Amino acid sequence: MKTQNPKRKTQNANHLVCSLLFALCSLFFDSCKVYSFTGANIPADVHTVSIEMFQNRASNGPASLSQSFTDKLKFKMQTEANLRQVASEGDLQFSGSISGYTFTSDAPVANATSGLNKLTITVQVRFVNAHDEKDKWDQTFSRYAQYSASDDISSVEDRLIGEINTQLVDDVFQKALVRW
Repeated sequence: MKTQNPKRKTQNANHLVCSLLFALCSLFFDSCKVYSFTGANIPADVHTVSIEMFQNRASNGPASLSQSFTDKLKFKMQTEANLRQVASEGDLQFSGSISGYTFTSDAPVANATSGLNKLTITVQVRFVNAHDEKDKWDQTFSRYAQYSASDDISSVEDRLIGEINTQLVDDVFQKALVRW
């Protein structure tokens, strides 16, 4: 007659306890929302996103500004919210326009007009959650980046636009999907 090893009994008991804890945690975390490492709080019934091209309604700015912002927003929603892109009528819907693109002097210095200049981009965003009629908003977001007055804007403009668009997209993402 075989007797079971006491060490084996302990391993079996530990395995059972771990399995039960895992099952309980799975039930606990299987609630109405899906959470991610980005802080996104996405309802379980939301799987798709549609993002219309953000038209450049600012009086100036490069022709690529609309495409640059729109692509960055799409990429963020796909990679950090894990939402599938659809052409229209997504579970989450974004639309809007670039409403401002301005250069200003920012830091006056002695014997010069300015030590720093500032590029500001303003975006008007409309958001709709198709599954929750209360979850919609229309908001203006504005961000800027400074650059040395001695720099030629054409040499730094693409970099500044990239930095500002990243900040704007982060702001839109936070407003739409991060709720504590």
